Amino acid sequence: MKSVLSFFLCCLSITILQAQPKVYPSKFTVAQDGSGDFKTIQEAVNAVRDHSEQKVTITIKPGIYKEKLVIPTWKRNIILLGENKENTIISHDDYSGKPFPGTDITGNPKFSTYTSYTVLIAGSDCELQNLTIENTAGPVGQAVALHIEGDRTAVKNCDIKGHQDTLYVARDGARNYFENCTISGTTDFIFGAATAWFQNCTIISIRDSYITAASTTSQTSYGFVFMNCKLLAADDQVRKVFLGRPWRPHAKTVFISTFMDKHIRPEGWDNWRDPANESTVFYAEYGSSGPGAFVQERVKWAHQINKKDLKTYTINQVFKGWQPFK
Repeated sequence: MKSVLSFFLCCLSITILQAQPKVYPSKFTVAQDGSGDFKTIQEAVNAVRDHSEQKVTITIKPGIYKEKLVIPTWKRNIILLGENKENTIISHDDYSGKPFPGTDITGNPKFSTYTSYTVLIAGSDCELQNLTIENTAGPVGQAVALHIEGDRTAVKNCDIKGHQDTLYVARDGARNYFENCTISGTTDFIFGAATAWFQNCTIISIRDSYITAASTTSQTSYGFVFMNCKLLAADDQVRKVFLGRPWRPHAKTVFISTFMDKHIRPEGWDNWRDPANESTVFYAEYGSSGPGAFVQERVKWAHQINKKDLKTYTINQVFKGWQPFK
């Protein structure tokens, strides 16, 4: 009788254990000295549960992580949290035209703009904080530091460094948010089709060229919105910088309450050698300040937003209800 009872209790215990949901880790630590869970950031990303419904924080200890980091579409809800951006650095040096090991998925034997990234975020609902992300290829053409394909990506207190095509906010319909970030580069160094909001960011031009190259689609209401930002030059040799030019005909870029230093061109915007773009783009400002705020001298096809229209430029409106870092 006792043996039957013991067998029953054993089976019951096994059933209860099997019925309990599996607990997945919500925290990982990356440290190059081996004191964390992993030595590379990619290993930590790979360890996150596929299609995670909980936020998973990957704390990254100081160091220069020479990685070409990918957060794929099936890895979501990931937070990459650096100790501080000054000494927690993700660095790589691919660029368009550099020989590719083998060929990419399109058969291209060389890296392109789209494969040159240091960090690619394809998964949605990801966050980056307190990091430097850099492409160190130098002035060799397109060389992306941060490439974002995912929706609802939030970046805070980060330095994003490169030359041409530094930050690629790529996907039409995706929402990308940047707060207290420094973004530096040369030509078209903030570009893409996504809806992107830049809050209290510092935008540094390294050479005379163009800051933005939006490729907003015709069905998308908002492209790039810069709110309370600063447009600065790396040095006194930078003297002729345009606010933007349209990578695609329906580019949308708006600067609101932004300080513009003297390197900004009086005309402000360029049509990318195609006058037809002037009737399709939406380029606008409100409350620009500083020696580069030549409001009266802007191209005739640009706009100055009035207070009434300014009410449509809220995070809730632009991001259709998504509130970053909430």
